[in-house]
Amino acid sequence: MIKTDILIAGGGIAGMSAAARLAADGHSIIIVDPAPADIGEGSDLRTTAFLEPGIATLKKAGVWDAIKPTGAELRVMRIVDAGGETRTPRETADFDGAETTQGFFGWNVSNKAARVALMAKLATLENVDFRFATTVTGFTGTARAGLIELSDGETVEAKLVIAADGRNSSLRDMAGITHKRWAYDQSAMVFVVTHDQPHDNISTEIHRTGGPLTLVPMPDLDGKPCSSVVWMTPAKRADELNALTDDALSDAITHDTMNLFGPLTVASPRAVFPMISQVPGRLISARLALIAEAAHVVPPIGAQGLNMSLHDIETLAELIARAKHNDEDIGATSLLKSYERKQLPKTLARVGGIDLLNRASMFEPKTLRDLRYAGLTAINRIGPLRKLAIKVGVGK
Repeated sequence: MIKTDILIAGGGIAGMSAAARLAADGHSIIIVDPAPADIGEGSDLRTTAFLEPGIATLKKAGVWDAIKPTGAELRVMRIVDAGGETRTPRETADFDGAETTQGFFGWNVSNKAARVALMAKLATLENVDFRFATTVTGFTGTARAGLIELSDGETVEAKLVIAADGRNSSLRDMAGITHKRWAYDQSAMVFVVTHDQPHDNISTEIHRTGGPLTLVPMPDLDGKPCSSVVWMTPAKRADELNALTDDALSDAITHDTMNLFGPLTVASPRAVFPMISQVPGRLISARLALIAEAAHVVPPIGAQGLNMSLHDIETLAELIARAKHNDEDIGATSLLKSYERKQLPKTLARVGGIDLLNRASMFEPKTLRDLRYAGLTAINRIGPLRKLAIKVGVGK
């Protein structure tokens, strides 16, 4: 029997961030993941826009200084409505980071770079035991501890167990927590492009029928301005786009971005991900807390996904730190109920809001497209609505 303060199932960016953040408070951590130890060398093409207050969590975890240099600053969030008959921008709303307390919105970092930095940090921490190629095969929550059976034959006794094992969380299922999932008949294609015009650290989200098309700043590639692309479109069209040659895909995205960046050139392989939303019926069970995609899945609109996960981590870390300071049980039911009271309403509101935005972005009838245009115009030009949009956009 191995004993630890906290066991984290899931060694993705969220799970590793949780391990680093909680280890910084002095807790002993075991983190397990089915992937091999060389996962950091993978070819994940996605990027993550780290926003405040998630960046503050990574600073507390002692890893932000290593992540930041690998990314590009996001100074402006630009939303473009392209739903008119002429296929030209009808309304452009710029939300400037200067309007926020920190002076910028965040930093866009490749998932691969974030993983490498997090793995390097965890390797230096004596109170973190990272077990690769290992899964949770059994879980029982008791009044005294969580008992976890691992695929390597070991049994772990932990004061608290954290499920960061993804949208198909086995720990969530073992705890009997149900979830609701719905699909959109929509996929996101991700890849990298270069362009002649500089991005000027502006993240551009173009709303058009079928879903938003977003270009997010990245560091220059081979001396040329570079952006990561998240192109949300009906599933059938995503498959058709994915079948194109790089030259043909470059022409297609140049057309759909209305030449706002000049000619775009595909500069990486591409990948396609089906779009879903998902929420659980609850966030806790005896000795267990759900975070990240075990707790919420949303389409990639407004860079909310991983930033919601970092908010889960920070809320839980603060509750655990308070309990430790008071010499209380860090996995007590009362603490977990406090976590759920704080996070579940926010989770449901955020998932519902992003679901609404995504459905609005998919509008095909002209009257509904005009309604979307009117909404963006109001947010852009009415001061209180603009301030609210900025506050929501940074996850506050």
